[in-house]
Amino acid sequence: MQRWRGVQAVPAGWGRSVVTIGVFDGVHRGHQATIGYAVSEARSRGLRSVVLTFDPHPSEVVRPGSHPAMLTSSARKAELLAELGVDAMCLLPFTAEFSRLSAESFVHDILVERLHASLVVVGENFRFGHRAAGDVALLERLGQRFGYVVEAAPLVGEAAAPVFSSTYIRACVDAGDVAAAASALGRPHRLEGIVVRGDQRGRELGFPTANLLTDRYAAIPADGVYAGWLLRGGDLPPLMAAVSVGTNPTFSGNDRRVEAYALDFTGDLYGARLGLDFVARLRPMEKYDRIEDLVAQIDADVVATRELLRQAG
Repeated sequence: MQRWRGVQAVPAGWGRSVVTIGVFDGVHRGHQATIGYAVSEARSRGLRSVVLTFDPHPSEVVRPGSHPAMLTSSARKAELLAELGVDAMCLLPFTAEFSRLSAESFVHDILVERLHASLVVVGENFRFGHRAAGDVALLERLGQRFGYVVEAAPLVGEAAAPVFSSTYIRACVDAGDVAAAASALGRPHRLEGIVVRGDQRGRELGFPTANLLTDRYAAIPADGVYAGWLLRGGDLPPLMAAVSVGTNPTFSGNDRRVEAYALDFTGDLYGARLGLDFVARLRPMEKYDRIEDLVAQIDADVVATRELLRQAG
């Protein structure tokens, strides 16, 4: 999959394409349906598919300080789009200047002049342009002028989640309901970061942990203990992990941390960029009066993690 930052990076001579537009944070099951349809249509028409997306999240520019927790980094989003068969991802820097671009200019300058859109696939609630003035109806009218067709994909959901949305999934993650988040995403929620040195109390207790420094806006699950998979990248197999999220109340901690104890692993992970796939929440974070009680509980968490992940396959 080709990756472009800004429309200026679109190769000269780029032909007609099928374009779908959105933030697509999480690339959840609703997104997958829309993007998958665009990919299928592109192939059937002998064209290439382009996902047009944004960084940072538009809300941070339109309403500073309102940047939502992000379910996927731009790099992770690109990986997921590539898995869906997308031919190119165009990441548009969402700046204050860009936010003032009119709906008509957005269509002419980007969709028509740069991406040569033949078909534009968007969600039925799609809005675009300055102050979100553009909607699907305007996109269709402009298509009649510029020679492209618009198809609005219906919102996707099910009984447990009436409409899959990034907002819904963020709420699940924030509540610690990683199972519900996984159901809407179509895969476990993943947190990424660099392993940094912590207090090394886990090592003293017999459970050395990887202390993950996460990305600034990463969606971190609610405080608690989780079973998950630690991902080291490349061809290295994933490791079972008991994951602690919280402030370490037994030791009167103040900083909120994400720490993963990798089962059956004795190597050094410092400085590595890792992923954590959250499979299930085992329990809330608790404070223990005695270290012995904490160690016994961690032992139980490890047993529960191993059993749960074996059952999950």
